[in-house]
Amino acid sequence: MRPKPLDGIKVLDLTRLLPGPMCTLHLADMGADVLKIEDPHGGDYVRWRPPLRQQNSPNFLALNRNKRSLKLDLRNNKGREIFLALARDAEVIVDQFRPGVVERLGIGYAAVRALNPRIVYCAITGYGQDGPYRDRAGHDVNYCSIAGLSDQIGPRDGAPVVPNFQIGDLLGGSLAGVMGILAALLDAQRSGQGRYVDVAMTDCTLAHCTALLRAEQSYGATQPRGNDYLSGGLPCYAFYETEDGRHVSLGALEDKFWHAFCEGVERPDLADKGLAWGGEADHVREQVAAVFKSQPLNYWADFAERVDCCLTPVLTLEEARENPQLKARGMFVRHEHPVDGPIEQFAFPVKFSDFAFSIDRPAPLYGEHSEEVVEGLGYDADEIASLKADGVI
Repeated sequence: MRPKPLDGIKVLDLTRLLPGPMCTLHLADMGADVLKIEDPHGGDYVRWRPPLRQQNSPNFLALNRNKRSLKLDLRNNKGREIFLALARDAEVIVDQFRPGVVERLGIGYAAVRALNPRIVYCAITGYGQDGPYRDRAGHDVNYCSIAGLSDQIGPRDGAPVVPNFQIGDLLGGSLAGVMGILAALLDAQRSGQGRYVDVAMTDCTLAHCTALLRAEQSYGATQPRGNDYLSGGLPCYAFYETEDGRHVSLGALEDKFWHAFCEGVERPDLADKGLAWGGEADHVREQVAAVFKSQPLNYWADFAERVDCCLTPVLTLEEARENPQLKARGMFVRHEHPVDGPIEQFAFPVKFSDFAFSIDRPAPLYGEHSEEVVEGLGYDADEIASLKADGVI
């Protein structure tokens, strides 16, 4: 088996909570050596968020496998020296502080680049490094609101809803961060020069709101919530309730799928109405809703096996775990954490040739690798003891 794609890439991870740790999780799962640097006054808040297993929260365990942990006081001159020594030999640094924080600590891009011109320094923030909002606090719900996305999430004639999926954090922060880091790493290998990667979660969320831009340019304005092409306006692309109070998703956008559905439910009169719009769409939706309401979820799950029409049951996570497709793809993995015991997590989702995803390190204990890291920098036992006594590590 070949080495993992990012084998040998050293990443210093200054992030906490969700966007940055998910970004560096992907890097770690692809083989990078990710060193999670946690302050000595509690570290990553997610570590302690209840309910805990034995010492750590399930969320922390899921976001920080395949990483090491260094407890380090960056406000201390000795702590800053340790960080810069590590940065000399690193390929990537990821931070999630507000703009200006790493500069005040003396570990910003300019300081590191002076020591290591090849460094890729990625900053993940809510609003970016410039603009009038650069210093504002925020979370996912704020970034999605500013980007115009929250206005579109929710039922027709209802209020916006908060989805249990952090779109701005994960799409706008984590995945955009990985994309920027990998592009800059490739360039650094070719040019010998790293880059500063400025990831604003609001920007990256907005840039993917293509449906909103399409609606505005087509109709002069975005459609009301729940009325756009793919947000509930079409009969062929919607959620429908079943007889037993569950739901199915129908995504029969193409004629061939809609026709197959209509044939399967013996409603040929609806065959030319899948893309109905406005008042006609409401009438068609009512008829389709009545069809789905006539049978329970299991019936429609069996129907979807027989009729190729982009119909799927809306599963709970517990049901998704038993789904044969997700099982075949190995998307749920179990492993034993030395302190927190057996735990189930999602696997790394991207499949490569000559690559087998593995959990080579369980999520680290708080500062678990501090001594080995500073020892690797050449500090002797007495110096390490002094650093610990002074609270630097």
